[in-house]
Amino acid sequence: MSIGDIAALVAAIAFAVLSLAATIPLIKLGRTVDEVSDSIKSITDGIEPVLSGLSETVTETNKQLAKIDKITTSVEEVTLNIASLSAVFAQAVGGPLMKLAGLGVSLSKLIKGKK
Repeated sequence: MSIGDIAALVAAIAFAVLSLAATIPLIKLGRTVDEVSDSIKSITDGIEPVLSGLSETVTETNKQLAKIDKITTSVEEVTLNIASLSAVFAQAVGGPLMKLAGLGVSLSKLIKGKK
């Protein structure tokens, strides 16, 4: 065996050791990728019921908003009716009251004037 053969043997052994040393991180990386894949699968399986529940919640919320819209419309109608009734009442009662107040002022001036 010559020096060249020994050097080639040492180089081959060093390459084998480096190859084995490189396989350990690669194996760990493969396990990490498998764990990440499993985690993503479990998250995906867990999100499906949440999204289903969210869909139901949105549907129920829309139903409640429709009810609130009806209530708001009714309140608006009642408010308009009360405003109209108030205007009619003010005209029906306010006019005669103003005339009565004017009569009272006139009578008061008349009585003060006679004294």
